[in-house]
Amino acid sequence: MDYHAAECADLPSLLRQQAESRGHAPAILAPGRNSLSYADLWELTAHVGKRLRGLGIGPNDRAAVVLPNGPEMATTFLAVASCAVCAPLNPAYQEAEFRFYLQDLHARAVLMHESDDGPARKVATELGVSVIDLRVDGERPAGCFEVSPPGHNVLLQQGDADMARDTALILHTSGTTSRPKIVPLSHANLVSSATNISRFLSLDGRDRCLNVMPLFHIHGLVGALLSTLAGGGSILCAPGFAADRFFDWVSEYQPTWYTAVPTIHQAIVSRGAEYRRTAPQHAFRFVRSSSSALPPRTLHEIEDLFQAPVIEAYGMTEASHQMTSNPLPPATRKPGSVGIAAGVDVAILDEAGQKLKRGQRGEIAIRGAGVTAGYESNPEANAKAYSDGWFRTGDQGYLDDEAYLFISGRLKEIVNRGGEKISPREVDEALLDHPAVAQATAFAVPHDTLGEDLVAAVVLRTGATADEAALRRHAFERLADFKVPSRIVFMDEIPKGATGKIQRSTLYEKLAPALVQRHVEPRTEDERFLARLFQAVLECGPVGVNDNFFALGGDSLRGAQIVSRINRDRGVNMPIPVLFQHPTVAQLAPALEEALRARMANLIAQVEQLSDEEVARLLRENP
Repeated sequence: MDYHAAECADLPSLLRQQAESRGHAPAILAPGRNSLSYADLWELTAHVGKRLRGLGIGPNDRAAVVLPNGPEMATTFLAVASCAVCAPLNPAYQEAEFRFYLQDLHARAVLMHESDDGPARKVATELGVSVIDLRVDGERPAGCFEVSPPGHNVLLQQGDADMARDTALILHTSGTTSRPKIVPLSHANLVSSATNISRFLSLDGRDRCLNVMPLFHIHGLVGALLSTLAGGGSILCAPGFAADRFFDWVSEYQPTWYTAVPTIHQAIVSRGAEYRRTAPQHAFRFVRSSSSALPPRTLHEIEDLFQAPVIEAYGMTEASHQMTSNPLPPATRKPGSVGIAAGVDVAILDEAGQKLKRGQRGEIAIRGAGVTAGYESNPEANAKAYSDGWFRTGDQGYLDDEAYLFISGRLKEIVNRGGEKISPREVDEALLDHPAVAQATAFAVPHDTLGEDLVAAVVLRTGATADEAALRRHAFERLADFKVPSRIVFMDEIPKGATGKIQRSTLYEKLAPALVQRHVEPRTEDERFLARLFQAVLECGPVGVNDNFFALGGDSLRGAQIVSRINRDRGVNMPIPVLFQHPTVAQLAPALEEALRARMANLIAQVEQLSDEEVARLLRENP
């Protein structure tokens, strides 16, 4: 039986329709709780709507929600968005962040647990924003809560024709160097995107989603929650991702799918042995990945672990999440691609906004029912983002002959290393090909002469070993010289944002202390020679053995000067790429010693072929 909602214009219509067709079938589940049925979910949504209306919260009023991940976060979002404008906020924010977001949103109220006395309550009180407390009874079904104080009984109506255009959800873009932008999403945006995802993945009443994504993020809200409800299945609302509990949830609840960002997939794969021990008989129907690039190796590891296809999709907040997706088998899935258009139109544009042909690389643009009408109160951003009806995503990529989309990176993340343009994503994938590497992220750092240099942060697999020199040699075998990071730093964990995504643009600031090298004086004659040479050519202060030529301001021109001086002063024939492969004094000294040995071996070979007189002359010419 098809449990997909018929074409609905708004969230209340979708929820009511599913309540009528699915009735007592489970909708919301949570560990240690009884399930909440579709009928009870609609009743809860209507009940909370009455309370909020009684408290003066109605259409176009903005209510922030500050709750931890779990079933109440899911149902509160649905209830608030069905009668007002929901603005979910990360509960881990600090005072300054809550102050910014509540003011920027012009929030009329904040919903939070009555026991939460953290910074959100303090800031809301200071700003004069109403606080609406939620009381949760753990004995009731998952997601049930009561609003305190109670309001008057005002009936929550099923959405009318105009409600489709009303804003249901407001999210901020993840701002880095500039002010975060407000993205308003209408009921029509959300329902369109959720329905497209559900149909593209053939979701129905037999499916169960295990949600580990934050429900203050578009991926969790639409990619997991709303798509599940649109398909008539059930969703297990876990309290966030926990690697040590994930497989217990799989074993107990037998989900048919889950969706996550690549860093979560990588953490799950690293515990593959636990999966086979905890839930050896379980089989997923598919696994979905979205919100950032999934390395091909990770994709193959997931499929090997779960014996299920990985469906890589492409989403962003401004599109109410999904834009493209690889299809389910038996249709073609292409590793490295984010699939075909799935609910929106996709085009590749040049800088002038003109469409490019298949295979040509440019900026990815979209249009369709799920796409926001524009950023709020930001005409400058809208002028840049919209071109003749197309929304420009800021991502670079191309469409192949079969209209599968390949993303090469964020335009703003492209590293300009002395005029050479580098996509960090390509560098990530080259490093991830090394068997010892679990995670890798390349990012730009400021450089005095190049403008930008490239550095990579790496997390090794448990029990694996590799040093910087080994990983750089590995990279040189797979990348052009100018694409190889000048530094590779090893970390236990790469800093991530609240949604589990790694934001390259903030990594330099976060990792700057880790990039500082401890000064170690040269220890051998070769090291002292090279240190003096670095200092002379770069016109810098004293150079230690661990100081990186490029980090000190070196570039390809000065690198050529360094190698030329080495060859002249030491009588060797060292090629220029050696410096790129060994950019520190400590790394270059053994390469110089090897070149000297090669020179000596060559001389010996020549000597063996010469007469005594020729040997004497050769020694005079090469003292």
